[in-house]
Amino acid sequence: MKNIISKYQVNFSATLLVAIFFLSFSSCKTSQKEVSTVKKGELTAKDKMNFDYLFFNANKEKILGNFDLAETYFIQALKIDQNNAAALYEVANIYSFQKEKTKALVFSKKAASIEPTNVWYQLLYADCLKQNKQNAEVAAVYEKIVHNNPDKIDYYYELATAYMVANKPNDALKVYEKIDNHFGITEESCMSKLSIYKSLNNFDKALEQVQKLIKTFPKESKYYGMLGELYQSKGLNDKAFQAYSDLLKLDPTNAFVHLSLADYYRNQKQNDKAFNEIKIAFNSKDLDVDTKIKILLSYYSITETYKELKPDADTLCQILVNVHPDEAKAFAMFGDFLIRDKKLEEARVQYRKAIALDKEKYALWEQLMYIDSELNDMLSIEKESKEAIELFPNQPVPYLYNGDICIRLKKYKEAVEVLTEGKEFVINNKLILTRFYSLIGDAQNYLKNNEASDQAFDKALEVDPNNVTVLNNYAYYLSLRKVNLEKAESMSKRSNELEPNNNSYQDTYGWILFQSNKFDDAKVWVGKAIENGGKGNGTLLEHYGDVLFKLGEVENALKYWMDAKKAGGASELIDKKIGDKKTY
Repeated sequence: MKNIISKYQVNFSATLLVAIFFLSFSSCKTSQKEVSTVKKGELTAKDKMNFDYLFFNANKEKILGNFDLAETYFIQALKIDQNNAAALYEVANIYSFQKEKTKALVFSKKAASIEPTNVWYQLLYADCLKQNKQNAEVAAVYEKIVHNNPDKIDYYYELATAYMVANKPNDALKVYEKIDNHFGITEESCMSKLSIYKSLNNFDKALEQVQKLIKTFPKESKYYGMLGELYQSKGLNDKAFQAYSDLLKLDPTNAFVHLSLADYYRNQKQNDKAFNEIKIAFNSKDLDVDTKIKILLSYYSITETYKELKPDADTLCQILVNVHPDEAKAFAMFGDFLIRDKKLEEARVQYRKAIALDKEKYALWEQLMYIDSELNDMLSIEKESKEAIELFPNQPVPYLYNGDICIRLKKYKEAVEVLTEGKEFVINNKLILTRFYSLIGDAQNYLKNNEASDQAFDKALEVDPNNVTVLNNYAYYLSLRKVNLEKAESMSKRSNELEPNNNSYQDTYGWILFQSNKFDDAKVWVGKAIENGGKGNGTLLEHYGDVLFKLGEVENALKYWMDAKKAGGASELIDKKIGDKKTY
């Protein structure tokens, strides 16, 4: 079939070309007799043939997806016949597709005005008006479409929608009444009118629509629920309760009615009854897990303020996982509540159950690794971050967790390898990228690869020049090696400006001053660190003792060294310092 069509197209195009060739040479000038036979506004035979050739090729290119070339052919055709509605319509379609809204509107309007009864031209014109936000004009076009197509219900709905967009709700209501009269009562029409009457605060008319729905569809349970909610909104609680009771008679297993009853009892300040209705709904498998999670999310927010409701939330979480044991999201939801309440061990149990059901959900793994980290469970972090890397090799965070834990487990080479690999997957996240370089710097430092360590920290500061952790650690490592002390002092000073009163940063600055033989200043800053929460920190106490020794306060230094040994965390030389009463 393809070959036949292709042959036809070639022959047709060739015929047109030959015809145009002969026409152009056999009648370069139309005779006086020929002119007299062509009526005003009509095309000559030559123009018609040229138009047909261009129109045919335009459509061919459009079908092939060559829209720019198709547009060119259509525009050339319109130069021959500027009032050809079909060509105008096609050009408007192309402009609409290309998001050239203004041009599309111009051409679609002209096509629609030339052939006002062509529904496709009118629909495109209406769509172009929508794109140009000319809402009043959209309604006017659909009025014509409905008038010319009175048996097409979809056009009535479009007209009603156009009136609503143009902020003419009363006109929209009239259209819906026409739908009811012409096509019979439909759910869509009644629901639309109900929504409009609610927005207009017209309770009686809204009630009339719900009652009409119940009368038309007496076995549809949801309308009884809507009736109850409408009565509740007006404070007609007895009637609301009756509507819910009717619904339960009609559909005893309907879970949603129990949610409606819960609202009813809550409005009546009968909280125990309200919660009991929610529990009934949660115990129903007919109520989907997503709806239950939405309800629990509201509990998550409200229990931040009303702590007494936390047991209720826990109960609903337990029901959720019992009723939906195959839904990973149910266990994850329970886990989130437990994390919020600092019950990390229990939360981890729930997240591991969620992962067992759906290990392809990356968010579950990231939450699990967070819990492992908070519990300081290094072996679990190492194991589960490796599993996450295998499942999600393009996600950088598992590499970060794994690299960090490798450093803490003193597997420094492994740390460098995994962190170097993982940082390549960071996209537009300066915080994470800085963390990668910082950890690489730490690992290389422990491996005594000082140049590689410095390069990593320099890259971290290129990404985030004011990262206080990087500034502090980099400065401290330089001070330990007694190199680039001016740079170290500058970075440490900056970290204390960015985050004052951090005893670790204060100690680093003091230690750098010590290494630079600025002992009086060092005493001030290490002293600040001790007073600012460092009295039980062996490292800080030992540093202070070292400073005092350099200032000639030997007995005072000895006291701080002894305190450092008692506190724990001092250097391996602490006993030698105490025994010899001198620094090393």
